Amino acid sequence: MDSPHITQPAPSPRPTAAPAAGITATALFVALLALVVAQWSPLMTLDRTVADDLHRHALADPGLVHVNRVLTDWFWDPWTMRALVAVAVVALWWRGARPLALWVAAASLFGSLLQQGVKAAVDRDRPHWPEPVDTAHFAAFPSGHAMTAAVSCGLLLWLLRLYGAGPALWAGAVAVAAVSVTGVAVTRLYLGVHWLTDVVGGVLLGVAVVAFAIAGYAWSVRRRAAEPVTLQASVSGKRTA
Repeated sequence: MDSPHITQPAPSPRPTAAPAAGITATALFVALLALVVAQWSPLMTLDRTVADDLHRHALADPGLVHVNRVLTDWFWDPWTMRALVAVAVVALWWRGARPLALWVAAASLFGSLLQQGVKAAVDRDRPHWPEPVDTAHFAAFPSGHAMTAAVSCGLLLWLLRLYGAGPALWAGAVAVAAVSVTGVAVTRLYLGVHWLTDVVGGVLLGVAVVAFAIAGYAWSVRRRAAEPVTLQASVSGKRTA
């Protein structure tokens, strides 16, 4: 028989940090979005300087370009990240934590739809090179790779926290997530298919999605827990009337 500790996640505490993190990440993203849309000169200069420096380095090192392409196309591809979340969703469903499974799946799907919508609305051009080392299509801002990595890693870390991961596992998972999100951003920049602000925007928007998902799930758990109490009080009131 499965242990209740394994089958069901720990009760969600009142989300004090998640809403604040979500609001902060959203505010930073909106500010960055406004500067990108306005093509604020200092920021555009920074984007171009970083892109030019990395592209020169990439042209001089085809071997490192190949490594970055393998990482971005296989290990850190958005579909790889989504597949990891899908495995977690299936495991949650099989273990009986179906509301949580649906919540995680919905958060991942919402993140994907949101980044596509923002890309289409902003319609920012990607860097163009006479000698490109890689190609990518659709609009640039925000980076879909970076946002998907932030959303996927954030959701998986949240699940580990809910299920009481030990200190060693938690530290290892946080390290892997940090390396993955940072690595995704670096590979997209090195391959010359994104601006610096694209990957920063993708990470910020991904953090916002995860933070609000955590806060929303905690609110839904508290609401479900309060329903029997409310129902019992209603029944008691009718009996004494």
